[in-house]
Amino acid sequence: MHMATVLTINGETKSFDAPPEMPLLWVLRDILGMTGTKFGCGIAQCGACTVHVDGKAVRSCVLPVSAVENRAITTIEHVGSTPAGAKVQKAWLDLEVIQCGYCQSGQIMSAAALLAATPNPDDSDIDAAMAGNICRCGTYVRIREAVKQAANGRQS
Repeated sequence: MHMATVLTINGETKSFDAPPEMPLLWVLRDILGMTGTKFGCGIAQCGACTVHVDGKAVRSCVLPVSAVENRAITTIEHVGSTPAGAKVQKAWLDLEVIQCGYCQSGQIMSAAALLAATPNPDDSDIDAAMAGNICRCGTYVRIREAVKQAANGRQS
C-alpha cells in the first residue's frame, strides 16, 4: 500500500499513488499523462527527460519521486509561461532548430534553466549547460544560435 504522493507540478498540486522510488519521469508520463517529457536512455546521460526542479535542470529518469516532494517542478508543458522559457521557445521556432524533435523538450528545458540563472551566457556557459543533452540529428549549431538569440533577443 502506497501513501498518496503530492507534488507541485507547473504550479498545480497533483496527488497520486506511486512507490517512492518510482522515477519522476514515469510519474509524469504514465500516471499524470504528461508526455512532453521524453524517455531517452534511462541513465541520465542523454537529457531527453530534463525537467526543472526549483528552477534547476534535472534528469527525471533517475530522480525518485520521493526526492521532489515539497519542491517546484516545471515541465516542457509549462516552461513557455516563464520568461526564459518563452524566449527559448520563440528562438527555437525562429531559427527552426528542431529536426526530428525527440530531444528538443530536454534541450529547451536545459536552455531555459541556463538563461534563468545566467541571462547573458558566453559560449563556455552554453557548452556547460547543454553538454548533457544529446541530439542524434546534430542540431547543435542551431541550438547554440537559438540560446544566444534567446539571451539577447537578436537574430544572428
